[in-house]
Amino acid sequence: MRIIGGTYRGTALAAVGKGDAGAHLRPTTDRVRESLFNVLQGGRFGDPINDMRVLDLFAGTGALGLEALSRGAAHVTLVDSGRVAQKLIRENVAKLRRQDDATVLGVDAVKLPQGEACQLVFLDPPYGQALGGKALATAKAAGWLAPDAVIVWEESNPQIAPPGFTGLDQRRYGDTWVSFLCHDA
Repeated sequence: MRIIGGTYRGTALAAVGKGDAGAHLRPTTDRVRESLFNVLQGGRFGDPINDMRVLDLFAGTGALGLEALSRGAAHVTLVDSGRVAQKLIRENVAKLRRQDDATVLGVDAVKLPQGEACQLVFLDPPYGQALGGKALATAKAAGWLAPDAVIVWEESNPQIAPPGFTGLDQRRYGDTWVSFLCHDA
């Protein structure tokens, strides 16, 4: 697993090791990450990355949020409650030397504290556990979503935009569906 584009293009990221099998992490593949960033940077949604604040829920290794930093985001908040994930995220942030631009929150994504509004949100919950909608509602209630924030929701099936959000696009990559939503201000 590596950073696909931007300042840190080609940098290898720490990933789940053989001894971490119980961590249940499912990192977004390089191919899917590259495709979804091509969509984000294609101009259809404006410029949701450059100088923006990013929220990465169920961050795992932090690859999505760190990819955004590499491509020009101002700050990323990486949220994951798993100890292995937090260790990997911190290791990857240190590898890129972006400690000043990245905050790691070791909390459950459906129990977020109050936060600062972000213009781009990555939502990659464990598949089939109905946690994505709950985390999105919590992020909205806790002030993490800027007006017109773009949400990138990765799941095993296409997601219907919940109330307060508009569906923008959906793409299928093998077993993964990526739904792009907009937070209605």
